[in-house]
Amino acid sequence: MIKRIQETTDYLIEKGFDSPEVGIILGTGLGQLVDEIEILAEVSYNHIPSFPTATVEFHKGKLIFGNLAGKKVVVMQGRFHLYEGYTLQDVTYPVRIMEKLGIKKLLVSNASGSINLDFKKGELMLIDDHINLQGGSPLAFLGVEHLGERFVDMSAPYNTEMNQNIEAIAKNNNIKLHKGVYASVLGPQLETRAEYRYLKLIGADAVGMSTVPEVIVANHLNLPVSAISVITDEGDPDNLKPVEISEIIAMAHKAEPQLITIFKELIAQL
Repeated sequence: MIKRIQETTDYLIEKGFDSPEVGIILGTGLGQLVDEIEILAEVSYNHIPSFPTATVEFHKGKLIFGNLAGKKVVVMQGRFHLYEGYTLQDVTYPVRIMEKLGIKKLLVSNASGSINLDFKKGELMLIDDHINLQGGSPLAFLGVEHLGERFVDMSAPYNTEMNQNIEAIAKNNNIKLHKGVYASVLGPQLETRAEYRYLKLIGADAVGMSTVPEVIVANHLNLPVSAISVITDEGDPDNLKPVEISEIIAMAHKAEPQLITIFKELIAQL
């Protein structure tokens, strides 16, 4: 993997990805941040050596480099998921590449369903902690110790300082921002009533199909990370209604301006 990482990094440097300071992973329906960036270089995933290719139709599949809020950023417009058939090493490979390119901070977004019924559609949740229900670890492979400490401490996986700054930014902009625990499941099917009840019992406030693998690898690389969920649907097991993916995308679009405000102001402070 070390050789692959170097080849991918060398390719991107040749394409103009010059010393980014902040990495950003954009989740389902959350691509509008790109409109705020002064784009200096962009490459489709399928042109990048050893990079996975986004197979989900609503994920664009581009790596973008440019200026945002006075900082050089590298942005994943579209991410990878286990439910696409990728391995956990595939899903997290871009995090290793962004770190190798030079990023010092990582910001992650996703769309999720609320377990905590005080969290409503269109609101944001700052992830304070997570539960990994994906059935594996992106660090469980031969030779991982050559890339970082195998037994990574996860007592505080999300950076306290960045999270505090995010909360202050949300307050100053009158943005309703919850804080809670994110459970990451395999998918791609949505949850049953019994699964929503189970998730509530084990302490989850929201559920999705991403983010946790990338956060684990960020911690493996000693890369400070923060993540925000956009609540796009509500998992009330006693009143569960069918959810269309188009509704999830539409709700993510609706809430995205608030997410953009937070990310832009945070990046300006970093």
